[in-house]
Amino acid sequence: MPDVRDADVTEAATFANATLVLPKRVARGWVRVENGVIAGMGEGAEVPSGAQDCGGDFLAPGMIELHTDNLERHIQPRPGVDWPHAAAIVAHDAELASTGITTVFDAMRIGSIPTGRGRYVKYARSLSREMLDLRAADMLKISHFLHLRAEVCSETLAEEFSEFGREDRVGLVSLMDHTPGQRQFRDISKLAAYKKGKLGMSEAEFIEHIAELKALRERFGAAHEAATVAAAARFGAVLASHDDTTHEQVETSAGYGIRLAEFPTTAEAAQACRDHGIAVMMGAPNLIRGGSHSGNVAAEELARLDLLDIVSSDYVPAALLLAAVKLGEIWGDLPRGIATVTKAPANAVGLDDRGVLAMGKRADLMRFRVSGHVPLLRGVWSQGRQVA
Repeated sequence: MPDVRDADVTEAATFANATLVLPKRVARGWVRVENGVIAGMGEGAEVPSGAQDCGGDFLAPGMIELHTDNLERHIQPRPGVDWPHAAAIVAHDAELASTGITTVFDAMRIGSIPTGRGRYVKYARSLSREMLDLRAADMLKISHFLHLRAEVCSETLAEEFSEFGREDRVGLVSLMDHTPGQRQFRDISKLAAYKKGKLGMSEAEFIEHIAELKALRERFGAAHEAATVAAAARFGAVLASHDDTTHEQVETSAGYGIRLAEFPTTAEAAQACRDHGIAVMMGAPNLIRGGSHSGNVAAEELARLDLLDIVSSDYVPAALLLAAVKLGEIWGDLPRGIATVTKAPANAVGLDDRGVLAMGKRADLMRFRVSGHVPLLRGVWSQGRQVA
């Protein structure tokens, strides 16, 4: 799934006296960038004439974000406020670049509920067209793909899938089921607190909402699961599960051909994923905060059990590099921590042109130092062009 939009990039630069974060180790050295790719590498602290002296700062691949709700926050900065979409997309793109993210799979929900109290209006098709138009106009700093979050507990999922094709850069499709009482919201009280706090639902409204969602799952669930598996195959996209909780749910995911598990809610599910060769992704906010806001398994617990492969910023873009550095400290292995936001997500979605510092790879880079356990970004480059 190559990204050739900037194949004509001609900027050249050398980054010297940097601490290179390589796949298995760190080493003082230099990187030469030409025509948007890494054209040369070597070890040593010398600074050739004209090179950028990194002063020992870390130089690592740009980060790859597979699941972020950040775009939705820009589109609707307050409940009921619809911000101009082109401006919101450009701001979202710039924010991600400023945190070291150079590739993003923008998460957009498909599967709306046009009837009943819990209405959810569809938006993914129109918003993704605007995203692709901005990309074609070279108005975006970083590389964008689509991540379609397929909600089976909905009314219109199959129809919405039919509006997308291979030309839409759909790289990831996640199979979501937010029916209350299982997966993310096994604890109904957590869902009640979320809905009442965010939407101001009364107790009676919440009870009605639960009943409506369960009825939708009963009516459409099986057909929507089948439609999601078929759509991912049609797009040539990676299929992911969402909030697997039990060994049985992971067995079902494996049967669908799922290769990535987003936010498994228990250590049992994470271990089952490992047994089936399914990569496990957890949220950076979970790791930084020390636990899940939904009361599910902590990302740090999975890290210490060696059951964590990939980290997503989820709803805090700036958390991604912070989480990677923290994992490096937990494991005593910074390259392994950085790999959870670079090499591992690239491998999970089949992007073999990025995610590591190596000859011929995209010159997606971030320069940073760490002070008091906090990473400080000094620069970000996408295909050799400085974007932050």
